[in-house]
Amino acid sequence: MRMDYQLLFEQAKAITEGESDLICNLANLSALLFSEVDRLNWAGFYLHKDGELVLGPFQGKVACRRIQKGKGVCGTAWREGKSQLVENVHAFPGHIACDGASNSEIVVSIVKNGAFLGVLDLDSPFFSRFGEEDLIGLERIAEYISELF
Repeated sequence: MRMDYQLLFEQAKAITEGESDLICNLANLSALLFSEVDRLNWAGFYLHKDGELVLGPFQGKVACRRIQKGKGVCGTAWREGKSQLVENVHAFPGHIACDGASNSEIVVSIVKNGAFLGVLDLDSPFFSRFGEEDLIGLERIAEYISELF
């Protein structure tokens, strides 16, 4: 099933318009992503605070609370300064298994004026769930999210 990322982008803008509270916006955005992007088992945010990634608003099973730079897929996205598209998380060195049902993952950095703010993280129980189209669409949404900080 092909995702309409233009529509998802417009929905993201619509549900955050006029709201200045970051946590409120990220909570609604995680719910939007979880409900609209198919074949997910987790969607949410890790926020950069005091030199580590701290769990932010999300949808799905309980998650890892804190992630160090370079650890797991999220920490690798932070260390390398680029998005991570992982077809098989079990083959990813140092993968942090918060939910053993996750088999693929995409992590997109949220950056504003060169400052790393956190990551958008989506997990799927399906191998190779994410592709280039997802990466492009989610990076556009993450760029918009950076404006909410």
